[in-house]
Amino acid sequence: MRGLKFGFISALYLFAAFAVQAQSNMDNVEIKATQLSERVYMLTGMGGNIGVYVGDDGVVMIDAQYKGLADKISAAITEISEQPIKTLVNTHFHADHTDGNAAFARKGVNVVAHDNVRARLAANSDFDAVGLPKMTFKQMHSVDTGDASIKLTHYPNGHTDGDIIVWFPNSNVIHAGDLFFVDRFPFVDLNAGGNVQGYIDNVRAVVQQLDADTQIIPGHGGLSNRDDWIRLVDMMEATRAEVMAMKEQGMTEDEAVESGLSEQWADWSWNFITEERWIRTLYK
Repeated sequence: MRGLKFGFISALYLFAAFAVQAQSNMDNVEIKATQLSERVYMLTGMGGNIGVYVGDDGVVMIDAQYKGLADKISAAITEISEQPIKTLVNTHFHADHTDGNAAFARKGVNVVAHDNVRARLAANSDFDAVGLPKMTFKQMHSVDTGDASIKLTHYPNGHTDGDIIVWFPNSNVIHAGDLFFVDRFPFVDLNAGGNVQGYIDNVRAVVQQLDADTQIIPGHGGLSNRDDWIRLVDMMEATRAEVMAMKEQGMTEDEAVESGLSEQWADWSWNFITEERWIRTLYK
Protein backbone atom coordinates (compact mmCIF):
# COMPACT_ATOMS: atom_id res chain seq x y z
CA MET A 1 0.00 0.00 0.00
CA ARG A 2 2.92 2.36 0.56
CA GLY A 3 3.77 4.69 -2.29
CA LEU A 4 0.27 4.87 -3.80
CA LYS A 5 -0.67 8.36 -4.94
CA PHE A 6 -4.39 7.92 -5.50
CA GLY A 7 -6.62 10.84 -4.53
CA PHE A 8 -9.14 10.11 -1.83
CA ILE A 9 -12.06 8.36 -3.51
CA SER A 10 -15.44 8.53 -1.83
CA ALA A 11 -15.75 5.51 0.43
CA LEU A 12 -19.45 5.41 -0.34
CA TYR A 13 -18.68 5.13 -4.07
CA LEU A 14 -16.22 2.33 -3.39
CA PHE A 15 -18.75 0.59 -1.17
CA ALA A 16 -21.34 0.75 -3.95
CA ALA A 17 -18.82 -0.72 -6.39
CA PHE A 18 -18.24 -3.65 -4.05
CA ALA A 19 -22.01 -4.12 -3.82
CA VAL A 20 -22.36 -4.32 -7.60
CA GLN A 21 -19.52 -6.83 -7.78
CA ALA A 22 -21.10 -8.88 -5.02
CA GLN A 23 -24.41 -9.09 -6.88
CA SER A 24 -22.70 -10.98 -9.70
CA ASN A 25 -21.36 -13.67 -7.35
CA MET A 26 -24.56 -14.89 -5.66
CA ASP A 27 -24.90 -18.37 -7.14
CA ASN A 28 -22.10 -19.89 -5.09
CA VAL A 29 -22.97 -18.19 -1.80
CA GLU A 30 -24.02 -20.48 1.02
CA ILE A 31 -26.04 -19.16 3.94
CA LYS A 32 -24.77 -20.78 7.13
CA ALA A 33 -26.63 -20.65 10.45
CA THR A 34 -25.00 -20.88 13.88
CA GLN A 35 -27.14 -21.18 17.01
CA LEU A 36 -26.01 -18.84 19.79
CA SER A 37 -28.77 -19.36 22.35
CA GLU A 38 -32.18 -20.99 22.59
CA ARG A 39 -33.72 -18.36 20.31
CA VAL A 40 -30.82 -16.47 18.68
CA TYR A 41 -28.91 -17.43 15.54
CA MET A 42 -26.21 -15.86 13.40
CA LEU A 43 -26.41 -16.23 9.60
CA THR A 44 -23.41 -15.66 7.36
CA GLY A 45 -23.35 -15.42 3.58
CA MET A 46 -22.22 -12.39 1.59
CA GLY A 47 -22.41 -8.94 3.11
CA GLY A 48 -23.24 -8.02 6.67
CA ASN A 49 -23.88 -10.80 9.16
CA ILE A 50 -27.56 -11.49 9.88
CA GLY A 51 -29.03 -12.00 13.32
CA VAL A 52 -32.19 -14.09 13.81
CA TYR A 53 -34.47 -14.17 16.84
CA VAL A 54 -37.22 -16.79 17.01
CA GLY A 55 -40.11 -15.25 18.91
CA ASP A 56 -43.39 -16.83 19.95
CA ASP A 57 -45.31 -15.02 17.23
CA GLY A 58 -42.71 -14.76 14.48
CA VAL A 59 -39.08 -14.37 13.49
CA VAL A 60 -37.15 -11.10 13.71
CA MET A 61 -34.14 -10.81 11.43
CA ILE A 62 -31.38 -8.22 11.70
CA ASP A 63 -30.13 -7.01 8.31
CA ALA A 64 -30.86 -8.53 4.92
CA GLN A 65 -27.62 -8.74 2.89
CA TYR A 66 -28.31 -8.61 -0.89
CA LYS A 67 -31.58 -9.09 -2.80
CA GLY A 68 -30.07 -11.94 -4.81
CA LEU A 69 -29.71 -13.94 -1.59
CA ALA A 70 -33.25 -13.39 -0.27
CA ASP A 71 -34.51 -16.86 -1.23
CA LYS A 72 -31.47 -18.56 0.30
CA ILE A 73 -31.82 -16.52 3.48
CA SER A 74 -35.52 -17.36 3.72
CA ALA A 75 -34.76 -21.04 3.24
CA ALA A 76 -32.09 -20.95 5.97
CA ILE A 77 -34.54 -19.31 8.38
CA THR A 78 -37.21 -21.88 7.52
CA GLU A 79 -34.75 -24.57 8.60
CA ILE A 80 -34.47 -22.79 11.96
CA SER A 81 -38.16 -22.19 12.60
CA GLU A 82 -41.58 -22.68 11.02
CA GLN A 83 -42.55 -19.24 12.29
CA PRO A 84 -42.96 -16.57 9.57
CA ILE A 85 -40.48 -13.73 9.32
CA LYS A 86 -42.35 -10.85 10.95
CA THR A 87 -39.83 -8.01 11.27
CA LEU A 88 -36.59 -6.95 9.57
CA VAL A 89 -34.32 -4.53 11.44
CA ASN A 90 -31.61 -2.57 9.60
CA THR A 91 -28.52 -1.73 11.67
CA HIS A 92 -27.67 1.08 9.18
CA PHE A 93 -28.24 1.98 5.53
CA HIS A 94 -25.39 0.40 3.53
CA ALA A 95 -26.36 -1.90 0.67
CA ASP A 96 -24.79 -5.09 2.01
CA HIS A 97 -27.24 -4.82 4.94
CA THR A 98 -30.32 -3.35 3.21
CA ASP A 99 -30.34 -4.38 -0.45
CA GLY A 100 -32.56 -7.36 0.42
CA ASN A 101 -35.17 -5.20 2.18
CA ALA A 102 -37.64 -5.05 -0.69
CA ALA A 103 -37.64 -8.82 -1.25
CA PHE A 104 -38.78 -9.35 2.34
CA ALA A 105 -41.11 -6.32 2.45
CA ARG A 106 -43.00 -7.72 -0.52
CA LYS A 107 -43.74 -10.78 1.61
CA GLY A 108 -45.28 -8.63 4.31
CA VAL A 109 -42.22 -8.25 6.54
CA ASN A 110 -42.18 -4.98 8.49
CA VAL A 111 -38.88 -3.09 8.08
CA VAL A 112 -37.62 -1.11 11.09
CA ALA A 113 -34.64 1.28 11.22
CA HIS A 114 -33.38 4.58 12.58
CA ASP A 115 -34.83 7.77 11.09
CA ASN A 116 -31.57 8.56 9.29
CA VAL A 117 -31.51 5.14 7.62
CA ARG A 118 -34.87 5.73 5.97
CA ALA A 119 -33.82 9.25 4.92
CA ARG A 120 -30.61 8.01 3.30
CA LEU A 121 -32.28 5.08 1.56
CA ALA A 122 -35.08 7.32 0.29
CA ALA A 123 -32.50 9.71 -1.17
CA ASN A 124 -30.96 6.87 -3.19
CA SER A 125 -32.78 6.63 -6.54
CA ASP A 126 -31.37 3.12 -7.08
CA PHE A 127 -32.92 1.77 -3.88
CA ASP A 128 -36.21 -0.14 -4.31
CA ALA A 129 -38.69 2.05 -2.40
CA VAL A 130 -40.72 -1.02 -1.41
CA GLY A 131 -37.91 -1.80 1.02
CA LEU A 132 -37.98 1.54 2.82
CA PRO A 133 -38.45 1.17 6.59
CA LYS A 134 -42.08 1.71 7.59
CA MET A 135 -41.25 2.05 11.27
CA THR A 136 -38.46 4.42 12.30
CA PHE A 137 -37.26 5.89 15.57
CA LYS A 138 -34.82 8.47 16.98
CA GLN A 139 -33.17 7.03 20.09
CA MET A 140 -34.57 3.71 21.29
CA HIS A 141 -37.20 1.25 20.12
CA SER A 142 -38.53 -2.15 21.17
CA VAL A 143 -39.62 -4.91 18.79
CA ASP A 144 -42.21 -7.19 20.39
CA THR A 145 -41.66 -10.88 19.70
CA GLY A 146 -44.58 -12.35 21.63
CA ASP A 147 -42.36 -13.69 24.42
CA ALA A 148 -40.14 -10.63 25.02
CA SER A 149 -38.87 -7.50 23.30
CA ILE A 150 -35.73 -6.89 21.28
CA LYS A 151 -34.14 -3.56 22.24
CA LEU A 152 -32.74 -1.23 19.59
CA THR A 153 -30.45 1.61 20.64
CA HIS A 154 -29.11 4.37 18.39
CA TYR A 155 -25.44 5.35 18.68
CA PRO A 156 -24.86 8.53 16.63
CA ASN A 157 -22.04 9.47 14.30
CA GLY A 158 -19.85 6.38 14.45
CA HIS A 159 -19.85 4.16 11.37
CA THR A 160 -22.69 6.30 9.96
CA ASP A 161 -25.30 8.60 11.51
CA GLY A 162 -27.88 5.81 11.71
CA ASP A 163 -26.11 2.98 13.56
CA ILE A 164 -27.99 0.88 16.08
CA ILE A 165 -27.03 -1.88 18.49
CA VAL A 166 -29.49 -4.75 18.84
CA TRP A 167 -29.97 -6.33 22.27
CA PHE A 168 -31.58 -9.77 22.20
CA PRO A 169 -33.78 -10.60 25.21
CA ASN A 170 -33.06 -13.36 27.71
CA SER A 171 -29.68 -14.10 26.14
CA ASN A 172 -26.24 -12.60 26.46
CA VAL A 173 -26.08 -11.80 22.74
CA ILE A 174 -26.02 -8.54 20.79
CA HIS A 175 -25.75 -7.53 17.13
CA ALA A 176 -23.24 -4.70 16.70
CA GLY A 177 -23.75 -3.91 13.02
CA ASP A 178 -20.82 -2.17 11.40
CA LEU A 179 -19.65 -0.68 14.66
CA PHE A 180 -17.67 -3.93 14.67
CA PHE A 181 -15.30 -5.15 11.95
CA VAL A 182 -13.35 -8.07 13.42
CA ASP A 183 -9.56 -7.62 13.22
CA ARG A 184 -9.70 -5.37 10.18
CA PHE A 185 -9.66 -1.64 9.57
CA PRO A 186 -13.26 -0.42 9.95
CA PHE A 187 -15.21 1.57 7.42
CA VAL A 188 -15.97 4.99 8.90
CA ASP A 189 -18.31 6.58 6.37
CA LEU A 190 -17.29 10.23 6.57
CA ASN A 191 -19.82 11.05 3.85
CA ALA A 192 -22.74 9.73 5.91
CA GLY A 193 -22.15 11.15 9.37
CA GLY A 194 -19.42 8.73 10.33
CA ASN A 195 -16.72 9.92 12.72
CA VAL A 196 -13.65 8.13 14.07
CA GLN A 197 -13.93 9.55 17.59
CA GLY A 198 -17.65 8.91 17.61
CA TYR A 199 -17.03 5.31 16.54
CA ILE A 200 -14.55 4.84 19.40
CA ASP A 201 -16.83 6.51 21.95
CA ASN A 202 -19.82 4.41 20.89
CA VAL A 203 -17.95 1.13 21.19
CA ARG A 204 -16.46 2.12 24.56
CA ALA A 205 -19.97 2.93 25.80
CA VAL A 206 -21.41 -0.40 24.72
CA VAL A 207 -18.61 -2.64 25.97
CA GLN A 208 -19.09 -1.23 29.47
CA GLN A 209 -22.47 -2.97 29.44
CA LEU A 210 -21.08 -6.36 28.38
CA ASP A 211 -19.29 -9.14 30.20
CA ALA A 212 -16.69 -11.70 29.16
CA ASP A 213 -19.38 -14.18 28.11
CA THR A 214 -21.35 -11.84 25.86
CA GLN A 215 -21.57 -13.16 22.30
CA ILE A 216 -21.32 -10.41 19.70
CA ILE A 217 -22.53 -10.70 16.12
CA PRO A 218 -20.30 -8.22 14.26
CA GLY A 219 -21.20 -6.53 11.03
CA HIS A 220 -18.28 -8.33 9.40
CA GLY A 221 -16.20 -11.21 10.69
CA GLY A 222 -16.77 -14.22 12.88
CA LEU A 223 -18.70 -14.49 16.13
CA SER A 224 -16.80 -12.45 18.70
CA ASN A 225 -16.63 -11.29 22.29
CA ARG A 226 -15.95 -8.18 24.35
CA ASP A 227 -12.15 -8.50 24.20
CA ASP A 228 -12.26 -8.76 20.39
CA TRP A 229 -14.22 -5.51 20.21
CA ILE A 230 -11.89 -3.72 22.61
CA ARG A 231 -8.97 -4.82 20.44
CA LEU A 232 -10.58 -3.00 17.50
CA VAL A 233 -10.89 0.35 19.29
CA ASP A 234 -7.41 -0.01 20.77
CA MET A 235 -6.12 -0.35 17.21
CA MET A 236 -8.13 2.68 16.10
CA GLU A 237 -6.68 4.83 18.87
CA ALA A 238 -3.12 3.64 18.26
CA THR A 239 -3.18 4.13 14.48
CA ARG A 240 -4.85 7.52 14.85
CA ALA A 241 -2.01 8.57 17.15
CA GLU A 242 0.50 7.49 14.50
CA VAL A 243 -1.25 9.45 11.75
CA MET A 244 -1.74 12.53 13.93
CA ALA A 245 1.98 12.46 14.76
CA MET A 246 2.78 12.51 11.04
CA LYS A 247 0.33 15.37 10.50
CA GLU A 248 1.90 17.37 13.33
CA GLN A 249 5.31 16.83 11.72
CA GLY A 250 3.96 18.64 8.66
CA MET A 251 3.41 15.59 6.44
CA THR A 252 0.75 15.90 3.78
CA GLU A 253 -1.91 13.23 3.47
CA ASP A 254 -0.06 11.58 0.58
CA GLU A 255 3.21 11.67 2.52
CA ALA A 256 1.50 9.96 5.45
CA VAL A 257 0.28 7.24 3.10
CA GLU A 258 3.80 6.92 1.71
CA SER A 259 5.22 6.54 5.22
CA GLY A 260 2.58 4.02 6.26
CA LEU A 261 1.60 2.61 9.62
CA SER A 262 3.68 0.46 11.96
CA GLU A 263 4.16 -3.11 10.77
CA GLN A 264 2.04 -4.45 13.62
CA TRP A 265 -1.06 -3.25 11.75
CA ALA A 266 -0.26 -4.90 8.42
CA ASP A 267 -2.72 -7.76 8.96
CA TRP A 268 -5.63 -5.37 9.54
CA SER A 269 -5.71 -4.28 5.90
CA TRP A 270 -8.32 -5.87 3.62
CA ASN A 271 -9.70 -5.48 0.13
CA PHE A 272 -12.13 -2.66 0.94
CA ILE A 273 -10.42 -0.66 3.70
CA THR A 274 -6.77 -0.92 2.81
CA GLU A 275 -4.02 0.68 4.86
CA GLU A 276 -4.04 3.64 2.49
CA ARG A 277 -7.76 4.24 2.90
CA TRP A 278 -7.55 3.88 6.66
CA ILE A 279 -4.71 6.42 6.83
CA ARG A 280 -6.69 8.85 4.66
CA THR A 281 -9.74 8.42 6.89
CA LEU A 282 -7.67 9.14 10.01
CA TYR A 283 -5.88 12.08 8.39
CA LYS A 284 -9.22 13.72 7.55
